[in-house]
Amino acid sequence: MTDASLEDRLKHLIVDTLMLEDVDAADIETEAPLFVEGLGLDSIDALELALAIHKEFGVRTREDDEKNREHFHSVKSLAEFIRTEQAKAAATPAEAAPEA
Repeated sequence: MTDASLEDRLKHLIVDTLMLEDVDAADIETEAPLFVEGLGLDSIDALELALAIHKEFGVRTREDDEKNREHFHSVKSLAEFIRTEQAKAAATPAEAAPEA
């Protein structure tokens, strides 16, 4: 997967998940803030988006993680977070199944 395709997938996921009828995914700037300024998303949007990201990419955020604000700052920061978490998961060997 190329870097651009992940960002594009995230933009479409944001529009679809949050039902942003007046926003075109192509118009979302990769480095623009998603909350307050920029798209003007709120905390409920963040929860919905976190669930969608988990479902789509298999990546979870933790409620108590102080870096969540950084992760959800922009499409670019979300993409970096997803790449990092997926790389960690890929590098961690699966636990051996217990023998019967």
